[in-house]
Amino acid sequence: MAGFADRLHQAISSKGTPALVGLDPRFDQLPAEIIKRAQTNASDTLGVQATAFEEFCKRIIDVVAPLVPAVKPQSAFFEQIGPAGVLALQRVNLHARRAGLIVICDAKRGDIGSTAEAYAEAYLAGEDPASAPFAADALTVNPYLGRDTLMPFIKKSKERGAGIYVLVRTSNPEAGSFQDHQQENQRLYEKVAATIEEQAAEDAAENNSAYGCVGAVVGATYPQELTELRQKMPHVPLLIPGYGAQGGGAEDVATAFDSSGLGALINSSRGINFAYLREPYATQFPQSQWEQAIEQATLDMIDDIASQTPAGALRS
Repeated sequence: MAGFADRLHQAISSKGTPALVGLDPRFDQLPAEIIKRAQTNASDTLGVQATAFEEFCKRIIDVVAPLVPAVKPQSAFFEQIGPAGVLALQRVNLHARRAGLIVICDAKRGDIGSTAEAYAEAYLAGEDPASAPFAADALTVNPYLGRDTLMPFIKKSKERGAGIYVLVRTSNPEAGSFQDHQQENQRLYEKVAATIEEQAAEDAAENNSAYGCVGAVVGATYPQELTELRQKMPHVPLLIPGYGAQGGGAEDVATAFDSSGLGALINSSRGINFAYLREPYATQFPQSQWEQAIEQATLDMIDDIASQTPAGALRS
């Protein structure tokens, strides 16, 4: 069975980019045609939203599947509309897997013991989409209950060729209010990073790979910390939010990559999903051509990352 990092990097190399498209459906920003069709096909308010979210995300997947290696559905947007939304998330994940994409489910689960095992069993399908109900290749994980939070997820990842991305230095403005807490000359996020590197290095050695199945979430909005953490976590694949709508640029993430352009995924969600509502795409494309706007925004992101980071080497 191939390890997660090797499958991920094969996908990145095949597409020639580390661009990651997040799927964050918001009902009030959906194209009118999507909403109208959902209102025809569902009878209640939540059913309409779930139907609309599913079609919208599947059509985004169809647009970006030839362009990028992975997508990141945000579970919260689906969960907020109840059981119908959760079923829509499952179907979106499976659609992405059938399209050949790596699926990172952004659910930020984190617990201990049998509860963590249950979360891992639910989400971490790994190489075989049929191995878990939510069919994800990888899952975001919150480590703040302690080291034993991580172990059930790591164990399941090794069994199934899956991966996890552990929250280390997140992109939100108030991240430092907890993550910067310092004790014995070490910040809390650095302590988490050291634990993740230890686990990733162990898995990398077992698979004779440069990277392990244990990744880290590090925001593009903290470029100095990103540089330092990349050096401290050489075996850890990075998931980098904060590009685009949150203010991070391609130049801010350049240090995340190795010399081959591997080792990181750069995420954009709102900036891609709703490109047709912002400039320059709103002027270039009428709302009826929202898919073309998404395609162009994705291509522009890919070009931006390639021109500003070592990921440009993937094109050669």
